[in-house]
Amino acid sequence: MVETDASLAGFLSAELHTQGFEVDLVRDGETALGKLNERPGYDLLILELNLPKLDGIGLIKQIRPTYPRLPVLVVTVRTRTEDKVAALVVGADDCLTKPISLAEFLARIRALLRRSGGLIQNSSTVGDLTLQREERRVVRNGRRIELTPREFALLDVMTQNAGHPVPRSVLLERVWSMSTESPTNIVDVYMKYVRDKVDLPGEPRLIHTIRGFGYELCSK
Repeated sequence: MVETDASLAGFLSAELHTQGFEVDLVRDGETALGKLNERPGYDLLILELNLPKLDGIGLIKQIRPTYPRLPVLVVTVRTRTEDKVAALVVGADDCLTKPISLAEFLARIRALLRRSGGLIQNSSTVGDLTLQREERRVVRNGRRIELTPREFALLDVMTQNAGHPVPRSVLLERVWSMSTESPTNIVDVYMKYVRDKVDLPGEPRLIHTIRGFGYELCSK
């Protein structure tokens, strides 16, 4: 995401994290170009047109020959039709004008990722547990599990990595957008909340503690 408005960037990034996405934030076009060249595996580029050093139109022009299939969503303060047309002509896939609706923003992202094949599947199943992302619904063996938004985000990250141990540091960064150097036990506290709801007495355990490392979601 290339956005000069720090408040908006932080809000949108946090919302995307709760949806299970990893987000890298930068403030100018030149830095964004460098990031894309360093890490060519991005699934989506979200950018403002009014950027320092290298503006949005210039950035799209430079990346299109190298990344012809990378979805590009423009989210801009520019309201002129000519600016939107110019962005689409040089290679943007979609445009939104600020202020934006969060629901529409997320819907546009899902649509772009469906087209490009980069969308996380809506439903994940581990053993008798099913998590549905768009509906924000979790069911285990026919039992509906009610989770808070943060608990859902935590379980969502675990289902995306089912069968693999997930470090506490990754959970802290993905769910809370906090530095791995932050001295906190919030991951363990919230994992207990989730485990108490997911693994009821008498049910096979799905959430496993990896001592000194993190957690694993699997049906062993």
